[in-house]
Amino acid sequence: MKNLKITALLAVLAFSPFYANSYSTGNPAVVKVVADAIKWKSESIDVGNIPQGKPKVIRFEFTNTTSKPIVIQNVAPACGCTTADYTKTPILPGKKGFVEASYNAANAGAFVKTVNVTTSDSKTPKTLSFKGTVVA
Repeated sequence: MKNLKITALLAVLAFSPFYANSYSTGNPAVVKVVADAIKWKSESIDVGNIPQGKPKVIRFEFTNTTSKPIVIQNVAPACGCTTADYTKTPILPGKKGFVEASYNAANAGAFVKTVNVTTSDSKTPKTLSFKGTVVA
């Protein structure tokens, strides 16, 4: 009987909500500042139907919402069929910048492509995407 009481007590403690409590260790204001450092006009663009054999340029625009200049450090298309251009100068607070992806529409059919952008305010790349259909 004593063993049953001890086992029951241990089971109650093991499944107690006391252990399920979570405590915030971060400041939510800091997370919001990082998330809002760059405000993208759009992170995903549907270009619709595009003609085969003609490269298509997709422009992603953003605004620097911080109080310091931001520099685009790296823009990396996910495949060799896409090239990229971007604002090379520091983007001052409140000013706009861009990332352009030029897609080589050589093969007919639907496509989804991505471009990873790394900036001076975050070492985690931002993934931008575009999709559409190449028609012959």
